[in-house]
Amino acid sequence: MTGNQADALDAAQEAMIAVVRGLPRFDGRSAFSTWLYRVTTNACLDELRRRRRRPTDPLPNHEHADATTVATGSNRRRVDDEVADRIDIDHALAQLPEEFRAPVVLRDLCRLDYAEIAEVLAIPPGTVRSRISRGRAALAGHLGITDATPAGAGNPDHPDDRPTARS
Repeated sequence: MTGNQADALDAAQEAMIAVVRGLPRFDGRSAFSTWLYRVTTNACLDELRRRRRRPTDPLPNHEHADATTVATGSNRRRVDDEVADRIDIDHALAQLPEEFRAPVVLRDLCRLDYAEIAEVLAIPPGTVRSRISRGRAALAGHLGITDATPAGAGNPDHPDDRPTARS
């Protein structure tokens, strides 16, 4: 969600501190995992707000690119492609407004269902659906994808996008 490994590590640390401090106040009205995602999402959003107040680095963060040095032979090209794709996706995610980034990350990377995302973000499930749709479209635009409907994306018949009983 932060689009930057250092900020993600800071947010994860803040989330763990918040979990430890908030555990006595966890009342069980929601699943523990939902509460944990909410705390973590809040920590990420707080980190993004703090980042806006800091001066920005004019160079993109490509610290993951050195992961290709461990690959050899025919696997090297595949790893190079995967790393390049991941860098492109991370960069495109960083371009999304927070209101779209959080639902897309929670759905497509964390695999939460719509009801869980709605609870984590404290927004109606219909809003979750529209933000995911708009976020995916914007993400596709940033990635230069002209057909913004990958297999199953936004398709209620696809198992990954089918609303659950909790949706």
